[in-house]
Amino acid sequence: MADEILFERRGAAGLITLNRPQALNAVTHDMVRALRAQLAAWVYDAAITRVLITAAEGRAFSAGGDIRHLYDLGKGGRRHEALKFWRDEYPLNLAIKKYRKPYVALIDGIVMGGGVGVSVHGSHRVAGDRYSFAMPEVGIGFFPDVGATWFLPRMPGELGAYCALTGERFGTADACAAGLATHCIPSRRFAGLLEDLSGTAPVDAVLAAFAVPAGAGPIMMRRAVIDRLFASDRVEDILSALDREAGSDGGDAEWAGKTAATMRRKSPLSLKIALAQVRRGKNWDFETCMRAEFRIVSRVIEAHDFYEGVRAVIVDKDNKPRWQPATLAAVSEEEVERHFASRAGEELALP
Repeated sequence: MADEILFERRGAAGLITLNRPQALNAVTHDMVRALRAQLAAWVYDAAITRVLITAAEGRAFSAGGDIRHLYDLGKGGRRHEALKFWRDEYPLNLAIKKYRKPYVALIDGIVMGGGVGVSVHGSHRVAGDRYSFAMPEVGIGFFPDVGATWFLPRMPGELGAYCALTGERFGTADACAAGLATHCIPSRRFAGLLEDLSGTAPVDAVLAAFAVPAGAGPIMMRRAVIDRLFASDRVEDILSALDREAGSDGGDAEWAGKTAATMRRKSPLSLKIALAQVRRGKNWDFETCMRAEFRIVSRVIEAHDFYEGVRAVIVDKDNKPRWQPATLAAVSEEEVERHFASRAGEELALP
């Protein structure tokens, strides 16, 4: 584990490096515990005035959590042990959200799932040229977590619902416009940026000196139609709206058809849970969102779709999941509500 995540002091900065490039820097349980402990130490270190998090060279900043390991624990009858991962991960997300010093994520590559959790809640999120954000969890029978119940509803318009239900990737320009990233900085300048952020100059001033205009991305260019088609509180109604658009003569017909087809490949239960998260989270504080996510995950790892989704996408890679229930119509409101209900004696403890 000592090599999976690296910590060092560099000038006035505490530097974190995710160091599992062979596994797309997926976040393990040991990494979660180590990072939380280091942040707790640095917050009281007067010599550290800001925290920077980056990743080893490769395709990804972090492509998520160590899903395969959690799958193996669950399939091996050790689901209670698997739940400990989220019991530690979610308080880490809160610690980053509430951190009392600037927390700067330097993201140049894929950022999903657990990688989002250790970056998007920071005070500053820098997107490089290769930045590629997504929350694709509904495609493996899971749900958008690591605080997605908080940040998805706070994206402009219906972008949060769109992100949750489709797993669509946001590039640098779209991420900046959606609030996922705070600054757009060319990848070739990351080394110089890291050096300057390690000095004593104010973080905001350094980032402003390096930042460039993000431009317009393809998702934001389609913002009006996304807002119109993803406005419903029912997944079935969103799909109906997409189908109507696909059958029209409008310029978005082809896109709507492909988007509807993408959604229909996802877990029906996960789709309904994800939309409920986006709608409810808009009126919740961060802690309430995290407690709700823990309630959801405690049910998800006891059920079928997560294991079937991981099998189909990661283990066997046949991409032919057999969801249970198999249709949206078979997922009742009561079943969705059950995932949000409290569990006596098993609630998430937050500091």
